[in-house]
Amino acid sequence: MTSASNLQDGTVLPVIRDRDESEIIVRRAARALGRHGLVHAYGHCSQRLDEKHFLVCAPRPMGTIPNEVNGTVVAIDKPLPPDVLGEVRIHREIYRRRPDVGGIVRSMPPRAMSLSALGRTPRMLHGMGAYFSPSIPLWNDPQLIRSDESAEQMAELLGMGCAVVMRGNGTVVAADSVQDAVVLTWYLEDSARIELDCLAAADEVIVLTETEAKARATRSGRIFERMWDYLTHGDPE
Repeated sequence: MTSASNLQDGTVLPVIRDRDESEIIVRRAARALGRHGLVHAYGHCSQRLDEKHFLVCAPRPMGTIPNEVNGTVVAIDKPLPPDVLGEVRIHREIYRRRPDVGGIVRSMPPRAMSLSALGRTPRMLHGMGAYFSPSIPLWNDPQLIRSDESAEQMAELLGMGCAVVMRGNGTVVAADSVQDAVVLTWYLEDSARIELDCLAAADEVIVLTETEAKARATRSGRIFERMWDYLTHGDPE
């Protein structure tokens, strides 16, 4: 069951009051990312629980997390619990800075990884890329994020956007919910596919204008819900 709370700045923050429901959503998100090749042995996803806490998936290959294995609740203003992965500090810093964010995916999409090795991020070349307008920033460091300082810098680079590409090291996507973050991760990878397909003629492609992107980045017609249904189809939960 979902409700909402209003923060002092007027931001409406989603609150998941049913912990069991949150566990199911996070497991389904993790398995969807694994099923569609967006993660392999590495990666993690999370769902905000309230203003001060989020639930991160179990530290296992995401596609292999069984129904009975729960995640870990992490406080955004405390050190990481000992049983979570070090890069979960990225989630903590984004949630701390962005009360509008309700879900985060840290993944390893293969085409986005290849493109990042060229020092590139996907441009706005097709409809699904429109959701990342005006651009996706590049975190130009191949090292894992294992310090609070690096996590803070990455959260600052993300700003009010929804994605960061890490050079040779995957992506981070933040959204209203973990469901939307999964959908946007798929969109980002599809954007990287288009970019790589057009790389031989990179200077000739037609990039969406900000006006075109804004008009195309609609959520009407159950756009995100239908992609979530597609990505989670056949999940045991």
